[in-house]
Amino acid sequence: MGRRESSAMVLLALVLLHGVQAGRVLPVEEPDVSATVKATRVSVIIIGAGMSGITAGKTLSENGVKDLLILEARDEIGGRMMTHDFGGITIEKGANWIEGVNGPNVNPIIPIAKEIGLVNDRSDFENITNNIYGANGKVDLEVAEPANKFIEDLYESSESLALRLTNDTDVSVLTAQRFYGRFPVTPVEMALDYWYNDFTSAEPPRITSLKNTQPLPTDAIFGDDVYFVHDPRGYKSVVHHLANSYLENKNETITDNRLKLNTLVNKIEYSKEGVEVTTKDGTVYTSDYAIVSVSLGVLQSTAIDFVPDLPFWKLKAIYTFDMAVYTKIFLKFSKKFWSSGSGNKFWLYADERRGYYPIWENLDSEFPDANVLMVTVTDEESRRIEQQPDSETLDEIMGVLKNMFGKDVPTADDIYVPKWVADPLFRGSYSNWPVGAEPIVFQQLQAPVENIYFTGEHTSELYSGYVHGAHLQGMSIANSLLDCKKNQKCAPTAQVYDNLSRDCAGHLEAVSINSQNASSI
Repeated sequence: MGRRESSAMVLLALVLLHGVQAGRVLPVEEPDVSATVKATRVSVIIIGAGMSGITAGKTLSENGVKDLLILEARDEIGGRMMTHDFGGITIEKGANWIEGVNGPNVNPIIPIAKEIGLVNDRSDFENITNNIYGANGKVDLEVAEPANKFIEDLYESSESLALRLTNDTDVSVLTAQRFYGRFPVTPVEMALDYWYNDFTSAEPPRITSLKNTQPLPTDAIFGDDVYFVHDPRGYKSVVHHLANSYLENKNETITDNRLKLNTLVNKIEYSKEGVEVTTKDGTVYTSDYAIVSVSLGVLQSTAIDFVPDLPFWKLKAIYTFDMAVYTKIFLKFSKKFWSSGSGNKFWLYADERRGYYPIWENLDSEFPDANVLMVTVTDEESRRIEQQPDSETLDEIMGVLKNMFGKDVPTADDIYVPKWVADPLFRGSYSNWPVGAEPIVFQQLQAPVENIYFTGEHTSELYSGYVHGAHLQGMSIANSLLDCKKNQKCAPTAQVYDNLSRDCAGHLEAVSINSQNASSI
């Protein structure tokens, strides 16, 4: 669902919020050099037309930079805000919630959602202890309530420890749990622990940084309510609305030739003279600057060849953070066999194996009479499920549902399993902050390399993993480029960070990683 952060960063965000208020690219096939064509030079090329890339383009356009070009590998804009037609209803493959609502500050996505009439409803997370199931059906409240109290206390204890950690000290969320004296061991405790942690971070407590993820700044700054988007136009309509504000369109269909769809970037050459971006078909686009708005997973893969290689400090930052996997599996049934209504929105499945089809949501209120359930898995379970046939996944899921509701549960008529890791345009769902990664690494993720700028949810120190994080970073990075272009106030780049990296890495050339030889995630 989201991400976490430290209280110090919360205070910083409150200051920055009033002043500053997922892209892609890829594969590895070499272009036909004989077919190379050079296009007209522009001021800025934006690579990736997700939330961050489109927002960056809007910010540049509103500040006088009209000669820009947006290159998008897919056949539409929106990035990981992507829909799928599932038996006549529009489901969200990726981003699904407006997270951070009804708090002291207004989430920047809310005004856009209201302006376009985005259909969404508050998610009801209440009564979870009354909706826990195991191998033998529903778990008694006598078991569920004490387990939930223990996990709540454990979570609060972890937040308290996070506030006491010094700047140079970090531990994992699991380590914080051990400080408490006991950590989740029973199936019910593990399911509730997953509900409080993995459902947000998409990775287990042993991986996630405590200091940098708790307490959650989105909750503190924007509020802890979340709203589930179920609009026939898709959550991506927010991105389309932003794009239509500065790109030529006809009846809200973009016709502007500054947006190139189905344009796969596989090489970026940069120097003081400018930037050359080569696409799969051999076309070369040139510019003064480039903004790279692809996902962290794509940056970690061999999809884009940077020439010269990105410096060690930038590569280290890219490889330090995790591209987590969050998979929503959708199931359609001929008839409903579950209870719905208030207090029955979400269910937990407590298995001996942590994270085995643990979080269930019925979509009755969003799609009446559709008889659709959604089950969420993350991390290694997501990766495992991606690699097996959907028929095998369906068999596993039906086994779980029969444990929960009895042997008479009918087999689902249809199943849809998004494959985020396998998709070369994303290589995962969103970024997560692992233990040991210091805030300076986020500064390195954000920092330009010469005239190449980087944006995306993964570059947001406060809101990584969120739609509003991608949106705010698109604005922030575009403004940084504008300061450099117009006022010569350029962000620190290689000289500052190279010095930091050489202290720990020795001779830079000796450890520089050739992106063509780097392992794909």
